[in-house]
Amino acid sequence: MKLAVVITTKNEEANIANCIHSFDAFRDEVEVIVVDNSSTDKTKEIAASLGAKVLDTGPERSAQRNLGWRTASSEWVVILDADMILPEPTIREILAKCASGADSETEAYWIPEVRTGEGIRVKARNFERSFYDGTCVDALRLFSKKVLEKTGGYDEKLIAGPEDWDLDIRVLATGAKCEVLKGNLIHNEKRLTLAKMLSKKAYYTKSFAAYKAKWPGNATVRKQFSPLYRYFGVFAENGKWRKALRHPILFSVMMFERVLVGIVYLLHG
Repeated sequence: MKLAVVITTKNEEANIANCIHSFDAFRDEVEVIVVDNSSTDKTKEIAASLGAKVLDTGPERSAQRNLGWRTASSEWVVILDADMILPEPTIREILAKCASGADSETEAYWIPEVRTGEGIRVKARNFERSFYDGTCVDALRLFSKKVLEKTGGYDEKLIAGPEDWDLDIRVLATGAKCEVLKGNLIHNEKRLTLAKMLSKKAYYTKSFAAYKAKWPGNATVRKQFSPLYRYFGVFAENGKWRKALRHPILFSVMMFERVLVGIVYLLHG
């Protein structure tokens, strides 16, 4: 197998089939590993019926992801959530990267993310996400197994968000070359209302203190939590400010949500 797909789940019966089916045309080259966390619905049964290897561990997705990639027999691993789908062109690009891995210095990739749904909020969130690709507030998703073994994978003491940033720091610290994939992944967030999104962000704050304590004085961490960078720098650097000026309405809606998220972080952080 060229590629292992590790999908973390908990009560994802509404999403897991779509995620697994996106790899149907590539099952000779892709092993699908679903790592569940004690679901009480039919997530595990659906995954098993579709030919995925199904495992179970917890208490959080860091432990799930680590079990998944350590179980994989492939030399490359992509980490997905159950509500994500990889389009066929992106899978083909990933498999090409896996095949050329021995001739490439690149050991990990960021994958641009596009959210599904309609309306100005979805457009604004996709607009916002387009500024983050390959930055310190993005998260690597495609790894050579060698770099995961070198870093030890995800820190299981960190949960709900910072574990991604933490792994990025450690991957880059090995000297590994990291790039942004050309293709994207589709993130199904049709049911994510503004209230649910803010609740999700509040949950993310649980590990902020532990993450900051792990990296005292680290320049990347300071940048990730810097209001100056998160509200201005990331949207202006490398000429990106031009894109912001070309779409003032999307930028305004995006900034309104960013302010609300900032308030949540202040209240719960």
